[in-house]
Amino acid sequence: MNEFETLLNSVEDVKVRDVVKGEILSVENGQATVAIVGTGVEGVLTLREITNDKDADINTFVKPGDVLDLLVIKQIVGKEAEGANVYLLSLKRLEARKAWTQLEGKEGEIVTVKVTKDVKGGLSVDYNGVRGFIPASMIDTYFVKDTKKFVGEEIEAKIIEVNASENRFILSRRAVVEAEAIEMRKEAFAQLQEGDIVEGTVSRVTNFGAFVDLGGIDGLVHVSELSHSRIKRPSDAVKPGDVVNVKILKLDPEAGRLSLSLKATQPGPWEQVEEKAPVGSTVEGTVKRLTDFGAFVELYPGVEGLVHVSQISWERVENPKDVLKVGQVVNVKVLDVKPAEERISLSIKALEEAPARPARNNDNDGEKRDRKPRAPRKAAKPSYDLPETQEGFSLADFLGEDFDINDL
Repeated sequence: MNEFETLLNSVEDVKVRDVVKGEILSVENGQATVAIVGTGVEGVLTLREITNDKDADINTFVKPGDVLDLLVIKQIVGKEAEGANVYLLSLKRLEARKAWTQLEGKEGEIVTVKVTKDVKGGLSVDYNGVRGFIPASMIDTYFVKDTKKFVGEEIEAKIIEVNASENRFILSRRAVVEAEAIEMRKEAFAQLQEGDIVEGTVSRVTNFGAFVDLGGIDGLVHVSELSHSRIKRPSDAVKPGDVVNVKILKLDPEAGRLSLSLKATQPGPWEQVEEKAPVGSTVEGTVKRLTDFGAFVELYPGVEGLVHVSQISWERVENPKDVLKVGQVVNVKVLDVKPAEERISLSIKALEEAPARPARNNDNDGEKRDRKPRAPRKAAKPSYDLPETQEGFSLADFLGEDFDINDL
């Protein structure tokens, strides 16, 4: 067989999807000229078929003399080939094919992927040349609004589905986060006890409270445990990133729940209330609530006292709303203080002068009538009770010896 026939047979042996060895002959203008070993024909390896980084320098990947395994992806014909047999080769697609082979049957395993870009509905990632997808619902344990922050990062994700024939590669970062959280939660629960005061960082704020990260485990501070004073929204008390001290109220390792209190680590408003508002003192306050039985007046943040309806005015008050309104500033007198019960009794009318009582008028002429003298009391009748020692006596014993029954 002459040289021409050998070359012809070699050319016929190169087919699309074949894996061939190629020697880099030269690198210029963003592409490399490659000699397909053992065939006598050449191929082209572009930067695009080496990496997904469009701004990369091809010289950092290949240089003349390198011998690489490459995938034949296309035969170049027409003017572009200038009458020669030239093939378009790919390094990254061969690596992707190898990666697909490696991925078969690997569902459930955890791999490291690089986030290439944020796309509609999730993140596009790369694993050894294989493009994968992480749905938005599988990025984290909560909904992530800003997915762009992950672009360019290498993250661990669990393989959910591999289907090479449909080019389908689905992963979940959330599964990894949850698994890590379970382990960290176990360690954290083992080190915590109810009643402990620990330092944490506010991670999230919701309508019903704030979540505090205690180093791998989140605990909930309910809105009622954020402050001694009344707050409308948890965001009025804390914000994400705040470093706070919290008291552990309840641990539930099985459910993974941790109840915390922020106000329990702060001085209570009732601790010095007897000094601030002693019995008999006059204090300024603000009407906070009105009920049928009275008005609650805030004296200090977190300290409210009750003005009973009977203590609002000297005049009869049917409904506190008839004379007071929420937000009104009033002066009150402290009648009673019970810090242990968090109760203060207040009075508004005690600071007002009591109205004078009208004089009594008993006749039409406005003059007092003379009272008739009282009749003398009649003398009490003598008692004839007999001594208790006289038992079984007769009527004759009582009247005397001269009494004769025949005289009757």
